[in-house]
Amino acid sequence: MSCSALANSPASLGPVTDDFLPAPLEQEVRKIYARSPLYGERFPLHDEPLHWSCFREIPLLSKQEIVARGHRAFFADYAEVERGFQEKRFEYEHTGGTTQAPMTVVMEEGWWAAQTERAYRASPILRPLLDRPHRKCVLAPVGCSSNLCPYEDHPFPHRYFDGTVYLNLSSDPFAFPESEWDRIVLELQATKPDVLEGEPVYLSLLARAAARRGVRVPSLKAVILTYGKASVQHGRRIAEVFPAPQVDLYGSTEAGYLFVGEAFRDNSRVIDENAFIELVPWRPAGANGTSPRAGAPDIFQIYVTTRGREAMPLLRYHTGDIVRAFPTGFRVLGREANLHFRPDGSILSPAEIDVGLPDNFACWHYSLVQTGESRWDFHYVAEHGANHREVEEALARVVGGGARVNAFRRRFIAPAASGKFALLKPLAAQQKL
Repeated sequence: MSCSALANSPASLGPVTDDFLPAPLEQEVRKIYARSPLYGERFPLHDEPLHWSCFREIPLLSKQEIVARGHRAFFADYAEVERGFQEKRFEYEHTGGTTQAPMTVVMEEGWWAAQTERAYRASPILRPLLDRPHRKCVLAPVGCSSNLCPYEDHPFPHRYFDGTVYLNLSSDPFAFPESEWDRIVLELQATKPDVLEGEPVYLSLLARAAARRGVRVPSLKAVILTYGKASVQHGRRIAEVFPAPQVDLYGSTEAGYLFVGEAFRDNSRVIDENAFIELVPWRPAGANGTSPRAGAPDIFQIYVTTRGREAMPLLRYHTGDIVRAFPTGFRVLGREANLHFRPDGSILSPAEIDVGLPDNFACWHYSLVQTGESRWDFHYVAEHGANHREVEEALARVVGGGARVNAFRRRFIAPAASGKFALLKPLAAQQKL
């Protein structure tokens, strides 16, 4: 392992060698050990300069371990954290994510705002917005709550925070009634936002609601796709109603913002000021407990080490997300559990589904669900039914291995309990639920 295994830009790492960690990364590791007793208990660290071989021996941190140990394990004196809550020096957020169990994340006051600012600075599209006050509307997953998405059942002016309007109400079901879309679209018009941010499925359905009402938002300078994996179908539907540059912004509540780039351009880059990101070749487990399969050379797991955290710093954190490397940057493929390997060993992700769909196909949302060893169901939400035979044959070719696909048009597709969506649901992922 060497610096070539880091996704960060070389300029952010300084002088490097193949034997020792870059100075900024080693300094961060030492700070994390000093701030959080959890890591020293798991793996003692010597005082000599850190070789890559030693760094690799530091155990990975998982979401399951954070949930099992609890957030208090990160602090030597949790009473100081409780005082920090009272004095507004710390805040907390509950998140479920893939663990389906509540994870409490403690963060420094203002940490998320600083993460966001650095993400904007790393994006050529968003960077100009930092130079002046701007308005933003956010349509987050219903499962999002607390400090990061502080919406409640309050009138519109009381959901306006520092130039940002949170369009959700906490009691919203996913299948918004038309009266709710009336309210959301009206607030969007009233705000005249420079930025529209949201979960891609929600924004796609917002585009449908706005189109039905003949509403345009000419003030928009950018649309940020975040919270979940976006399909080209989502991007096209959103662009038809909100024709502004689209930004792909990836991160998590516990780790912060990690990658940013132009949507569907395969040029996402690490937000160097927020984290160090290791690239580890992905070797997915074989079927029925067999040995891992050989992975593609350009597909990686990512392990995250946060930067500058005082509360709950993460060291070699296994996010469970997979990226593909391109000459132009990275593409986040999605959750490891939600990817599928074809019989020939090649990977199937939402990107392959997008390419394989017929050119004349259009939908607001879809989900490809494996129902048997070689059987799949394709659910989609659209104004009009597609040519099912054409769609089924096209997707069967994409899946490969003699797969049979059945297409179904739906009024809506419900999200998981977390409020997020899976565009691809192989059997292996469903069996873990």
